[in-house]
Amino acid sequence: MAPPSGSPLPPLSVDRASPVPLHSQLARQLERAVADGTLPPGTLLGNEIDLAGRLGLSRPTVRQALRTLVDKGLLVRRRGVGTQVVHSRVRRPLELSSLYDDLEAAGHRPGTRLLVDRLEPATGPVAAALGLPEGTEVHYLERLRTAHGAPVARLRNHLPAGLVDTAGLESTGLYRLLRAAGPALHTARQSIGARAAAPEEAALLDEEPGAPLLTMERTTFDTTGRAVEFGSHLYRAGRYSFEFQLMVRP
Repeated sequence: MAPPSGSPLPPLSVDRASPVPLHSQLARQLERAVADGTLPPGTLLGNEIDLAGRLGLSRPTVRQALRTLVDKGLLVRRRGVGTQVVHSRVRRPLELSSLYDDLEAAGHRPGTRLLVDRLEPATGPVAAALGLPEGTEVHYLERLRTAHGAPVARLRNHLPAGLVDTAGLESTGLYRLLRAAGPALHTARQSIGARAAAPEEAALLDEEPGAPLLTMERTTFDTTGRAVEFGSHLYRAGRYSFEFQLMVRP
């Protein structure tokens, strides 16, 4: 089944006599094409009806194959556009580093949209995390972090007031600014979880309401033990994962 001239799809074929379901055969071939770069990030595959007609398969077969790759984070469905190959999932080691720096080091071309930059009274949870009296004025930042122009995470950070100058935050990472301001980052307390996306979160992260999101809360301390940052972040589960290195306890 060769696609029409000019189509982004590579040559595909299915064996109708094989015990392997047709949707699985199609999904495997598309996954290989994404992995080897034949279908590069950003490639538009069209909608299910177009694909079914071009490949000579039923629409349910194509839908099931695409759903498999969407669930793996290789494809994304966009309203009015169709199905599109996404950039590779961001795999982040669990260490005291900035998401901006990790994306940049991995070649993911990070970007930042600054949503909120203000002073506000610390709520109970924020005050407890930063070791401050409740109601103390703190610096609140909210950012949308992108990779190759696509949303990856919504980042919320609270810092002691006056600790850092946030000018230039849209072109660099928060930890770089913290280090430039003087605090020597030393340790962090971090927790990771997951939940469903609320409608406004889904809209910001280009997901469907109810889509799975990874959550992370981190309190960062300097060498004196002072809390210098409390972060509460959301990550797209299909575009992002945390990596752990585990060791056997002696």
